[in-house]
Amino acid sequence: MATTLGSGNFKYEVIEDWAQIPGGWSFTDVAAVAVDSQDRVYVFNRGEHPMMVFDRDGKFLRSWGEGVFHRAHGLHIGADESLYCTDDGDHSVRKCTLDGKVLLTIGIPGKPAPYMSGEPFHRCTHTALSPRGDIYISDGYGNSRVHKYSPDGKPIKSWGQPGTGPGEFNIPHNLCCDQEGWVYVADRENHRVQVFDVDGNYETEWHNLHRPCGMVMETKRNPLCYIGEIGPTMPVNREVPNLGPRISIVDNEGQLLARFGAAHAGYDRPDQFVAPHGMAVDSHGDIYIGEVSFTAWSQIYPNKEIPKGLRTLRKLVRLRQ
Repeated sequence: MATTLGSGNFKYEVIEDWAQIPGGWSFTDVAAVAVDSQDRVYVFNRGEHPMMVFDRDGKFLRSWGEGVFHRAHGLHIGADESLYCTDDGDHSVRKCTLDGKVLLTIGIPGKPAPYMSGEPFHRCTHTALSPRGDIYISDGYGNSRVHKYSPDGKPIKSWGQPGTGPGEFNIPHNLCCDQEGWVYVADRENHRVQVFDVDGNYETEWHNLHRPCGMVMETKRNPLCYIGEIGPTMPVNREVPNLGPRISIVDNEGQLLARFGAAHAGYDRPDQFVAPHGMAVDSHGDIYIGEVSFTAWSQIYPNKEIPKGLRTLRKLVRLRQ
C-alpha cells in the first residue's frame, strides 16, 4: 500500500526505490539534486560516480564527474541549464554542461582559504544564480560568508561574519534567489533562513525551522520554498520528538504551508527521514530529496551500526486534488 505524506494541497505519494542504479553502483550519500527542463534528474552524490543522471521514471541515463569531484555538496541548475556543482572537499565551484564539460571553475581546487578568514573559499556549500546571472556562493563550513560573483566568475562583493545577529551566520548551508533577485540563505545552526536584497543588505528572516539544510525555490513570482530540515544530534536532545528531520513547504514570506516527517529520525518507515540535505522539484511538482544518511547516522545514533538499506534518495509524487 502506498504511503501518503502531507495534507490539503500538498499531498505526496512516497516512491522509495525510484532510481534504477546500475548493478554494483551506490550513491552512498546524496548531497544534492537538480532537475532540467526535460525533467531529467541530476543526482550529485559521494559514491564512485559523483553525478548520476536519470529520466523522470528513474531510468539511469549516464554518469560523469569521476575523478573530478572530491566531495559533492551543492547543486544548482541555471536558466541556461548549466549545472553549478559545489564541492566542499575541493573548496571550489564548477559550472558544467549537462553532460559534464567544465565551463568555469571558481576558487582554487584543493586550496582552502584560511579558516574563518572571510576569503573564498573554505568548504563552500551551495550556489544560486540571480535573474541577471550573478552567482551567489555560500561559504559555510570554514567561513561565515556569502560571496557574489559576476556571470563570468569575477568577484563582486562578500558579506557576513560569525554570529547570531542580522547578517551574521552560523553555517550558511544553502541559498536561493527569487525572481526579484533577493537572496535566501539557510543559516543552519541559527535555525533560520535570512533574506537579503541583491547587494547583501539584510531584509528579514524566517523562523519555525530546525537546522534548515536543503532548500529549493520555485522560479516564478510569489514562489514556494521547499526546505529539508536536519534533526537534533546532541546527546541532550537526540530523542526529542518533532524537531526533524522533516520537509517543510513555506510561501515567499516564510509562512508554513505544509510539513511532513515522523517524530524521530529513521529508515524503517516511508515517513521517516535521516538527513534531508538536497532538494529539487520538477515541472509536475514532484519532490526529489537527497539525504546524507551515512554521514548523519553516527551523529544521530552513535551507538548503532549503519543499517543495511539506508536510504539516500527518494521521490515524492504530488497528488492533485
